[in-house]
Amino acid sequence: MLAASTTYPDVGAIIQGTLASVTSFNFQSPTWDMFIIMFFLVASFVYGLTLGRDRIIMILIAIYIALAVIGAAPFMDELIPPDANPNNVFLYRIALFLGVFVALFFLLSRSAILRALARSDAPGEWWQIVVFSILHVGLLISITLSFIPEEYYGQLSQMTKDWFVGEGAVFFWVIAPIAAMSFVGGD
Repeated sequence: MLAASTTYPDVGAIIQGTLASVTSFNFQSPTWDMFIIMFFLVASFVYGLTLGRDRIIMILIAIYIALAVIGAAPFMDELIPPDANPNNVFLYRIALFLGVFVALFFLLSRSAILRALARSDAPGEWWQIVVFSILHVGLLISITLSFIPEEYYGQLSQMTKDWFVGEGAVFFWVIAPIAAMSFVGGD
């Protein structure tokens, strides 16, 4: 009989690392990746308030489908130009992922899926919009950073590494939106 060994993320260590990152963050000289993350958080909040809960859930579904499509596409490397700089191949992968995501979002938003999700014309409670906005941006940032080779992680701030590419962080960002969708339901 085979013994399965599984390693579960140490939630306590993740929380302690996050708290240490927040308390040690230097607000006088933030890094470029922190500006990008702050921009996405603010933009997602404003975007979420204008779209409503159901459209944000549609965005989350499109992100998951795009991740599955890009992960399963056997021809992904063939779409990258042959004369591309090997150090920048990840930029093409990120662009392909974002392109598939945007295309899927527009296709799905015109399909019956959105009508099935939107049981009423209510945009959702404000707290649901905030939670789903943060979760969809966190998932998008985590997936995008996962395309970057590990040798470039040294250029990211420690907070970004802990929250989005650190141990257990990717797992959190993939699972948290699913958990939120299941807890909120169709209220």
